[in-house]
Amino acid sequence: MSLDPASITIPSELLPGDGRFCCGPSKVRHEQVDAIVAARDTLLGTSHRKPPVKQLVGAVRAKLSDLFRLPDGWEIVLGNGGSTVFWDVATFGLVGERSQHAVFGEFSSKFAEACAAAPHLGEPSIVRSEVGTHPTLHAEDGIDLYALTHNETSTGVAMDLRRPDGTTADSGLVAVDATSAAGGLLWDPNEVDVYYFAPQKCFASDGGLWLAACSPAAIERIGEIGSSDRWRPASLDLAIALDNSVQNQTYNTPALATLIMLDAQLDWMLSNGGLAWAAGRSAASATTLYDWADAREWATPFVTDPAQRSNVVGTIDLDDSIDANDVCAVLRANGILDTDAYRKLGRNQLRVGMFPAIEPADVEALTHSIDHVVAELG
Repeated sequence: MSLDPASITIPSELLPGDGRFCCGPSKVRHEQVDAIVAARDTLLGTSHRKPPVKQLVGAVRAKLSDLFRLPDGWEIVLGNGGSTVFWDVATFGLVGERSQHAVFGEFSSKFAEACAAAPHLGEPSIVRSEVGTHPTLHAEDGIDLYALTHNETSTGVAMDLRRPDGTTADSGLVAVDATSAAGGLLWDPNEVDVYYFAPQKCFASDGGLWLAACSPAAIERIGEIGSSDRWRPASLDLAIALDNSVQNQTYNTPALATLIMLDAQLDWMLSNGGLAWAAGRSAASATTLYDWADAREWATPFVTDPAQRSNVVGTIDLDDSIDANDVCAVLRANGILDTDAYRKLGRNQLRVGMFPAIEPADVEALTHSIDHVVAELG
């Protein structure tokens, strides 16, 4: 770009009130930071085995159960390490022998790779589709876990969660990577056995923690493997994580600030109407973004099937005559942050986080700002 991005000024009346549109870590509300400050003398720097922290963990578990409307018998299990670590946890404590995976982007491939590398598991079955779409899983002999991804963060593809045709919880667990979906997309616990995520997306907290809503069938599987002779590192032992979680604690020391921010976000969601309200905010933002792109000759939603477009991560292709990197550089110079495409996708594209904490009005302002930048770039 021959033009200095700082030389293009977006009029203040076009700018969003908050310029953070990152797809993770995501915008943190000021009230969440205030909650950390309020806990500086009571929780921060205290033992995670003592009642105040255990009460915090218990509150997070109870509020997540309320948010997801979990049936009786489900448990919220948590541990340190984030979703990346949970893939390893699942290879040790959730997959019995073989798994089947829907692979349709960078992150949906990671769990499949972890299962393929595990020497104690059989070769996983992989069902792929082109990026920008998602595949459909099917019943298969010898498969005891079906792995879905609720929202593929790299491409902006979301899927409705359904058990593969011909399967039940008895014939194969359904485990869902919900890292960028949990708290922003609706789902039905009847269709899922394990819904796992990290809290740095819709829940606007920090990374380094994994949480998993586990059905009775999943808890039974965890117990079966936990009582077997399969070797498991203690820090990756799902049975140990479950035993600790029902006592409202983690096996090793958690980041208390992460839990405090997560708890504050859950209070915000629940006090305003729960998951339907939070998902509704993201849906309103998504409608604005995709309608805007559809109305521009030089912008196109990357996901061509509207039914597969994500409400929490929007991907918009730009015409080759407009360099998306230039657009992002100008936006950043004007305080609008992290609208870059996922680096490995390699497309001339904008990627926009639309998590519940992001004001729908700010997404609309973003579209006006992009219009201004494209006009200025000529």
